[in-house]
Amino acid sequence: MQMCQPLRSLVLTLITLCNVLASADGCDFAQSCGAHAPGDVIIGIMLPCHRKVKAVHERIRPESFHCSEFDLPSFMRSLATIHEIEEINAAGFLPGVRLGYLMCDTCSDASKSLQNVGHMLAINGSLNVKCNYTDFRPRVKIILGALYSEESIAVARLLNVYMVPLLSSTSSSPELSDKQRYSVFLRTIPNDNHQTKAVAKIMRHYHWNWVGVVYGDDEYGRGAFQSFLRDAEANNVCLAYQEVLPHYLGHSLSEQRIKEVAQQIHSSSAQVVLLMLKAELVEVLFKEIIRTNTSRTWIASDAWSRSWSLAQMDGINRVGDILGFTFVARKSESFDNYLKNLTTTPGGYNHFIEEYKNLRFNCSPECLSNKPPSYCTSLLKIKSVNACNFKDPQEQNDDYLVTALDTNASFLHKVAVWAVANALKKLLKCNSSSCSGEINFPPWELLKELKEVNFSLGDQNFYFDKNGDFVNGYDLVMWEMYGHHRRFHRIGRYHAVKEEIELDVKNFTWLSTDNITIPQSRCSESCPPGWVKRILNVSCCYNCTLCAEGTYSDGTDFDDCKKCPNGTWSLKGWDHCQPRWESYLRWSDPHPITMMTAAAFGILLLLVTLIIFLVYRDSPPMKRAEVRLSCVMMAGLAVSFSSVICFMGKPSVHLCRARQVMYAIGFTLCVSCILVKAYRTFLVFLPFGQITNRRLHKLYKPPVIVIVLTTLQGIICLLWLLFDSPDIDDTPPSPQSMKIIMHCREGYTYIGFGIMLSYIGLLALVGFLLAFKGRKVPQEFSETGYIIFSMLMYLFVWVCFVPVYITSNEEGTPVQASAILVSSYGIIFCHFLPKCYEALWGSKTDTLERILKRWRAITTPNLDSETGTETYIDIPRMNRPSLESSRFSISSMSTMLSSSGTLGKASPTDSELVITPMPTENEKSHAYPLSNRQEMKMTRRCKYRSISL
Repeated sequence: MQMCQPLRSLVLTLITLCNVLASADGCDFAQSCGAHAPGDVIIGIMLPCHRKVKAVHERIRPESFHCSEFDLPSFMRSLATIHEIEEINAAGFLPGVRLGYLMCDTCSDASKSLQNVGHMLAINGSLNVKCNYTDFRPRVKIILGALYSEESIAVARLLNVYMVPLLSSTSSSPELSDKQRYSVFLRTIPNDNHQTKAVAKIMRHYHWNWVGVVYGDDEYGRGAFQSFLRDAEANNVCLAYQEVLPHYLGHSLSEQRIKEVAQQIHSSSAQVVLLMLKAELVEVLFKEIIRTNTSRTWIASDAWSRSWSLAQMDGINRVGDILGFTFVARKSESFDNYLKNLTTTPGGYNHFIEEYKNLRFNCSPECLSNKPPSYCTSLLKIKSVNACNFKDPQEQNDDYLVTALDTNASFLHKVAVWAVANALKKLLKCNSSSCSGEINFPPWELLKELKEVNFSLGDQNFYFDKNGDFVNGYDLVMWEMYGHHRRFHRIGRYHAVKEEIELDVKNFTWLSTDNITIPQSRCSESCPPGWVKRILNVSCCYNCTLCAEGTYSDGTDFDDCKKCPNGTWSLKGWDHCQPRWESYLRWSDPHPITMMTAAAFGILLLLVTLIIFLVYRDSPPMKRAEVRLSCVMMAGLAVSFSSVICFMGKPSVHLCRARQVMYAIGFTLCVSCILVKAYRTFLVFLPFGQITNRRLHKLYKPPVIVIVLTTLQGIICLLWLLFDSPDIDDTPPSPQSMKIIMHCREGYTYIGFGIMLSYIGLLALVGFLLAFKGRKVPQEFSETGYIIFSMLMYLFVWVCFVPVYITSNEEGTPVQASAILVSSYGIIFCHFLPKCYEALWGSKTDTLERILKRWRAITTPNLDSETGTETYIDIPRMNRPSLESSRFSISSMSTMLSSSGTLGKASPTDSELVITPMPTENEKSHAYPLSNRQEMKMTRRCKYRSISL
């Protein structure tokens, strides 16, 4: 068995060579399918080892394709595939089955790739046309490639006819996920829909919303651009410009278009540019960018994000920051060792390795001359410094490929080979010792098994989704400075399934800012929280406006403000909502504490005053002040002070009603008593005619007056409570305020409130007018001065209260409470405290005669006539015993005057005091009755020569 294996390999090699030579038909086979290794199952490798086809636009005959410019990175990818095939063979993964390969150079051209398909699938030198290819059994069972999506799309269309699987590790066009059109295509990478989502999300992450896009005029560039447009819109990214370049360098307009695009990039305000181009196009564009001294932040697509040739180009550090998404990559030590000891697979050949070694180690004297040809510019980059010292370049090796290229990019080509090996293992029914399946199987059977493969490699699990894609995400790399060149530094990863970016390195130095500050690329400045965008021409160009009341924005660059949830509110320009706070007179606040203290002190003062009045009730000042009437006033004031308590704390319906009724009744009772005092003085000391006096005296009934006036106020309050009762004000707060003003509304119409206050005001005004009429009466006989002052104070306070209450809902409650306190204290200070002072410390020497003299001096100051006049002073309730002792006193509710001393002896030359009793009810008299009891009439006949006090 061991002897037969080498023989079988030799026979397979000879047969393959004969078929290849027959199918070549005189063409330069080494330039197309230039690598081969025999095996039981042949895997086709279709990758470019050269960058372009010479003068493809000038081709007018179907002649051979001639390729140029050796492509080291792609050559390294093909070597990775070959190395992994050899690794699988060496490991005996498919017992008794050896994998071979046939590698063809696509030269990065779709037409050349189609020609390679013909070579790979030819049987006996030709491809026969059939109606049914179910039993079609070419020597190549699967093709690994191509590099670019445009090539893969063309090749997959053709392979659909034969159902030969095409497995790519680099073609990412979304179009290839359409299984109706590309049923044979699979890939070990995600499609570009995931990549453009990742690009848009990284732009959003760094707040770049004003970007430029340059893409290639091929299937990859157009498809990726259309996908990016959708994702950019979803992530609020706008395009400052979009430019397209011819997809290959040999195009006649390439040079002109590259200069135009470079000028557009240089003149645009967009600081971030997305390049969805092949690496060779980016290299030429960067040369123009360096020439124009333009620095930007570049976003690299997977086509060039790991381009080692770009990272090593001269002046690369002058272009600015480069950030890109790459396919998942891993380091392989065995592959690096393979590159350092590069040899052809035993039993096979590889003309591409030979070409590379000639470029690297073969001496080229023309490139070392003073005027080297133009092609030497790129050649000298590859050439070894010891090239001219080697006799046989094919025998030489070094670590140039490992140091000059990013060998990590070969990982997914390794994954592709292992996917094929796992599918073959199942198809060939392999166990640990042998494979029993048919080796020469039709390719569609391998395609069927390949779609269902699921295997692990390293720490990752790989399988194809329904679209034939691996959804394994991307690595995010930053091109960091490494001397005069760049190197790739992985800073994060994009999870395609979760559509999330995970950054491993968050703070790194940007070349644009020379620190960790992120470069900016925005059409407009970011709108901070509390502001929203007002769009101008495009969504990324806007002005910032404040959020209105009741709305907010808690992040940057919001399109619309959010509405506040129920129970919360916000003011203009807020970035959050919060519950409104209730405003009322809290017990713990300084103002309510002050008013409560004042009310309590007022009640205490009334209590002290009441005690003084009762203790000194027989003293002349208290008799003149009418103790009983004053006690009623104190009771009314106490109720008024107590109503202030109802203004404190959180309002309720009951408190709203109680405080107004208490104040109305209490203060009306007090003002009614004051009115009685004013009316009494008005009746006694004004010279009315007999008939008028009689009628007015009949109306003077203090208890009746007080009860009637107070009852009338009670009726007003009752009707107010019935028809327009005070309640909690439910008026919505102002949009510009965070306060909910908790206060009472004195009815919907405020009519009852107005009538109540007007009624008290009317009583106060009448009392004021009556007192004003008797203002010249001595204070010892009446309280006109105190009445005038207290009523003026009350009227002034409440006249000031009305406009404040109307214009300010918030201040209405404390202002009314303060008005009650001021007007109540005014009555205490005017009516009670002076009497207390007189009772405690006042003079006891004033006699009635002196009081009367002062009053006469006021009322008749210029009486010089010699004729005698009679002044009639009615003194109610004058009794005979007091007359006989020449002393009298007047008290009770009907008292008019009180004697504060003894009546002095009258001089005959000055005056004569005549006191006569009042006639009885049966007698006709013109006296002024003040009570039903017997009264005396005191007549003083006076002869004045002159009066002086």
